[in-house]
Amino acid sequence: MTTLVAIAGLFVLVFAGVHIAIALGLVAIFLLTFNFQVPVVIVAQTAWSSVDGYALVAIPFFVFAGNLMSRGNIALVILDLVGTLVRAIRGGVALALTFAAVFFAAVNGSSVACAAALGPAATKLLPAEGYDKRFAAAVVAVGGTLGVMIPPSLSFILIGSIVGLPINELFIAGILPGLMEAAMIGAATIIIAKVRGYGGRSQPADWRGFGRQLPAASGALFLPVLIIGTIYAGIFTPTEVSALAALYAVFLVLIVYRSATLGEVWGTLRESVQQTLMIYGVLIGSGLLTALLTRLGVTEELRTILIAAEIDRVTFLIVLNLTLIVVGMFLDGISVIVLLSPIVFPLALVVGIHPIHMAVILTALVEIATITPPVGLNLFVMSRVSGVPLHQIIRAVAPFFAVRAAALVLINAFPWLSLALV
Repeated sequence: MTTLVAIAGLFVLVFAGVHIAIALGLVAIFLLTFNFQVPVVIVAQTAWSSVDGYALVAIPFFVFAGNLMSRGNIALVILDLVGTLVRAIRGGVALALTFAAVFFAAVNGSSVACAAALGPAATKLLPAEGYDKRFAAAVVAVGGTLGVMIPPSLSFILIGSIVGLPINELFIAGILPGLMEAAMIGAATIIIAKVRGYGGRSQPADWRGFGRQLPAASGALFLPVLIIGTIYAGIFTPTEVSALAALYAVFLVLIVYRSATLGEVWGTLRESVQQTLMIYGVLIGSGLLTALLTRLGVTEELRTILIAAEIDRVTFLIVLNLTLIVVGMFLDGISVIVLLSPIVFPLALVVGIHPIHMAVILTALVEIATITPPVGLNLFVMSRVSGVPLHQIIRAVAPFFAVRAAALVLINAFPWLSLALV
């Protein structure tokens, strides 16, 4: 009965417009204090312990670095560099967006930030090259999802902190799936551009132009190498490299490219703090909810049911994927992770799914949630940036859903994609 009250209360608050962090906290605090008579001091300690983790220090630094690179118009540098070569392929300029999305994914760790960074440049560049503006917005919205999978991923930081998995291993696990997804999105982009006649005639690859622009772009290109390379080599922890990435991003926009002023850097820092506080608020709510679920024994009951029903791995994954796709239609990615991670991971262990593989599956589902109406955040970002009505962007994104679904199936079916590098 208490479990039903908790679920009902949470849904009522969320659909009433209360932020998910506040809704989680209110429901959990009310039931912990009044139903289980937990002292307020213990509740406060539980809330604090939810964000009192060394790994979570990485979040504000990565958010700041990503926002700064977005404000510094680094997208144009990367697009110009890649564009000198991919114009040899029809649809090549749109393909350059996918490469740029991989770059920004390896910088900011957020799908929304990735879409916001590429959106303004893409919706001006692609229509000038003969592409439909709706298609340009769709490519950015879908390419932006890579920010959730390719390290440094805020999704992996949250999952690792909530479940207790090594974040550096989660980062490494996301490399192969992320590159596979990027290749599939790139291939789909070229096919759609050719079928619809976007982009005009192909042009010879401009190797001289590439050589001229490479030195200017090398500063930006080094940042993802710095982040991923040092983590993979074991030189820095994710938290340490996040601070280094933030400092390097400041150096790039102020000294190398001179694309931002000190005032703009300060403004970006303030925005990043606000975004981080929102994430921490959700984590506090999640910590309180986890404490409530533990006292209710929900996870143990589900484990018992799962064992008694003798559900195999394939059936579990099918049910899980379908359920989370539906949930992702109504909740943002952070909310999905903090709400379901404490429940999903213990159940995954019962059916023999490696926890790191489970983290990659959950992250892939969060990627899909960012472009799934009615609450797909990337869709809203691109509608605001491009000026294209939301329903038109949804229609333009629709052909890419088959690609995202195919990638999700491959990630589920082949655990070695997630575990090979780890």
